[in-house]
Amino acid sequence: QVQLVESGGGLVQAGGSLRLSCVASGRTFRYSMGWFRQAPGKEREFVARISVTGLTTFYADSAKGRFTISRDNAKDTVSLQMDSLKPEDTAVYYCAGATRCAGGTCADTGLYDYWGQGTQVTVSS
Repeated sequence: QVQLVESGGGLVQAGGSLRLSCVASGRTFRYSMGWFRQAPGKEREFVARISVTGLTTFYADSAKGRFTISRDNAKDTVSLQMDSLKPEDTAVYYCAGATRCAGGTCADTGLYDYWGQGTQVTVSS
C-alpha cells in the first residue's frame, strides 16, 4: 500500500514563496507524480505533473512561470516550489501518484491511484 505524506504548507503574504514536499512509501517510486489543489467550494484542480524520470513536466496555465515541480527518486520525494504566490492560490494542496498516466498532462484526477492527505496553503493579500 502506497502512502503519500505532504508537508510545507502554511500562511504566506502575496508575492511570497512556499515549497511543498511529498514523501512516498510502500512501493517502488516509479510512477508519475502530480500536484492538485482544492479551494473551498471548488473542485479539485490540476497544478503540475512530473514523469517517472523527472525529465518531463507539465503545468496548469495558472502555475506556469511561478511553480516548479521536481522529484528525487533516491529519496522518494516530489516537491512543488511555489513563487510569486497570489491570494487565488489559497487551497489545500495534494500530491498524487499515477500508475496509468501514459503521457501528456494527465490532469484527470481519475488517473491517480494514490493521494496524500493534503496540506493547507493560505496566501494573504
